[in-house]
Amino acid sequence: MRDLIPFLKLYKKHWFGLSLGMLLSFATLAAAIGLLTLSGWFIAASAVAGLAATQNFNYMLPAAGVRGFSIARTAGRWGERVVSHNATFKLLADLRIFFFEKLTPLIPGKVGNLRDADILNRLVADVDAMDHVYLRLVSPMIVGVLGILSISGFLYWFDPAIGLTLGSILFALMFILPVVFFVLGRPHGAEITQAKSRLRTSLLDWLQGHAELQIFGAAERYRQQAHSDEKCLLNAQRQMAGITGLANGVLLAANGLTLVLMLWLAADGVGGDYPNPMVAMVAFATMASFELMMPVAGAFQYLSQTVTSAKRLNEIIEATPETPFDPLGYNNTAKGDITFESVTYRYHGADQTAVENVSLHIKAGEKVALLGRTGCGKSTLLQLITRAWDPSEGEIRVDNVPLSTWRESALRSSVAVVSQRVDLFNGALRSNLAMAKPAATDEELLDVIHKVGLSALLEGPGLNTWLGDGGRQLSGGERRRLGIARALLRDAPILLLDEPTEGLDVKTEQQILSLLLEHSEGKTVLFITHRLVGLKDMDTICLMDEGGIIEQGSHCDLKAAGGRYTSLLQRIQ
Repeated sequence: MRDLIPFLKLYKKHWFGLSLGMLLSFATLAAAIGLLTLSGWFIAASAVAGLAATQNFNYMLPAAGVRGFSIARTAGRWGERVVSHNATFKLLADLRIFFFEKLTPLIPGKVGNLRDADILNRLVADVDAMDHVYLRLVSPMIVGVLGILSISGFLYWFDPAIGLTLGSILFALMFILPVVFFVLGRPHGAEITQAKSRLRTSLLDWLQGHAELQIFGAAERYRQQAHSDEKCLLNAQRQMAGITGLANGVLLAANGLTLVLMLWLAADGVGGDYPNPMVAMVAFATMASFELMMPVAGAFQYLSQTVTSAKRLNEIIEATPETPFDPLGYNNTAKGDITFESVTYRYHGADQTAVENVSLHIKAGEKVALLGRTGCGKSTLLQLITRAWDPSEGEIRVDNVPLSTWRESALRSSVAVVSQRVDLFNGALRSNLAMAKPAATDEELLDVIHKVGLSALLEGPGLNTWLGDGGRQLSGGERRRLGIARALLRDAPILLLDEPTEGLDVKTEQQILSLLLEHSEGKTVLFITHRLVGLKDMDTICLMDEGGIIEQGSHCDLKAAGGRYTSLLQRIQ
C-alpha cells in the first residue's frame, strides 16, 4: 500500500471533482436504496389497505416519493459518471505528465536497460491502472461506510435491534470480504500486470522487426513467443474472472442469509408493533443495502494489480537522475569555450574506461576534429558535453564554468547536435523540423530543406508531408540530413557533429560539409569522424585510440610529424 502514497498525493489537485463524485455516488446509492425500500413498503401497505378497505390511505405521497427517487437515481448516476470520470481523466493526464517529467532526466542512464515497449507499457497501461485507486478503492469504501451508517441509522430509528444487527453484518462483510478476495486475487493481479508488459514487448518486437525476422527465418519463433505471452495473460484474466464470480456468489449468499435473519427478527413486528407493512420495508431495505457491497470485494480483488503497476511506476518516479541539473544554475548563453580537464569516464558496470585522462581546450570559434576508429571514445566525449553522463573523474567546463553547474535550459540552447541516431517522429515534416526552432516560419523551414538536399520531401503536401508510420519513410542518408537541418535551425554557438556525413554519397557529402562549414563560421565545432574527410578545414585534429588522445595538432603539423595520422593518410593515397 505504501507504493500508492505518491499517487494519492496527486489527488489534492482534483479534490473538489473527486469529492463531488463521491458525494453524487452516495446520493445515487441513497436514492436507489430509498426507491427499493419505499417501493416495498408502498406495495405492501397498499395491499393491506385494500384488503382492509381503508378509506384514508394516502397513495399520492408514496407514489411521488417513488417517482422522485427514480428521477434522483437516474440523474445522480449520470452526474456521478460525468464528474468522477472527468476528474479521473484529468488525474491520469496529470499523472502521465508527472511520470514523463520524472522519466526524462533518467535518459539515457537509469532507463538504458529498459525496453522501449516496457517504458510505453508503464506510461499507458500502468498509469491507466491508477484510476482503480479512486474508482474501485477510495470511492467505494468511503461511500460504503457512509451508506452502511445511513441505512443502519434509518432502521435503528424504527427498531434498534434490527438496525444494529444489519449494520454489524454489513461492516463485518466490508472488512472481511476485501481481505479474503485480496489474498485470492493477489497473485493473478500481479501476473496480469506483468503479462501485459511481456505481451506488449513481444508484439512490438515481432511487428517492428518483421522484415528482418522473415529474412533470417525467425518470424515464427517470435510469433510463438507472442502467443505464449498472450496465453499467460488470458489464463491470469480467466483466474481473476473466476474469483470475481466467486465474490458475486458469496455476496448473493450473504444477502439471502441476511434477508432471512432480518425477516425472522421483524416477523413479530417492527418497533414493538404488530406485524404490518414495515416488515416489507425491512426486507427490501436489507436487499437494497447489499448494493453497497458489490464494488468492495472487486476493488480489493484488483488491488494487487494496481499495487504492482504502482511499483513499476515508482521504479521510475523514485529513481535519482545520474546527471541532476540545478534549476538555479548558470543561465547565460555559451560563448563556446570548452575545456576537458583530466576527464575519465567508465560506463556503469564496465571494467574498462571508455575515456581515460583526456585533457583538451577548445577555444570559442575553433573547429576541432576527433578522429579515431569505432569504439575509441569519440562519441562518449560528445555525450559528456551534453551531460548525458557526468565524468567519473575530472571536469568539463564551458566558458570556464563547470558543466555540472549549468542550468539545463541554458545548456540546451547553447548546443546543437547532429548525432549518429536521428529520430524520426510520426508527424508532419513541419513538426519534425520545428522542434529545433518552434518559432520558425515556413520560409525558414523551406530554405533549410533545400539547403540539405531534401527538396523531394516537399512534393505533394509540402511541409505537411507525413513522416514515419503510415507516411513517408526516410533512408539513412535522408534521416542524417534531417538531423543536420534541425542543427541549422537551432543556430547554437556550439555545434557537435557525430559522423554527420555517414551514409551519404561523395557528392552529397561534399555539399553537406561545405554547408556545415559555412553555417559554423564563428561557432565552436566538435567534429567526430573515423574517416579522413573534411579534416583540412579543421583548426585542430585529435587522433584518439583506446579512450585517450594520442596525437594532436593541425592537419599540416600532424602530416609532417610522420606519426599515426601520417600512416592513415598514406593508406588512402
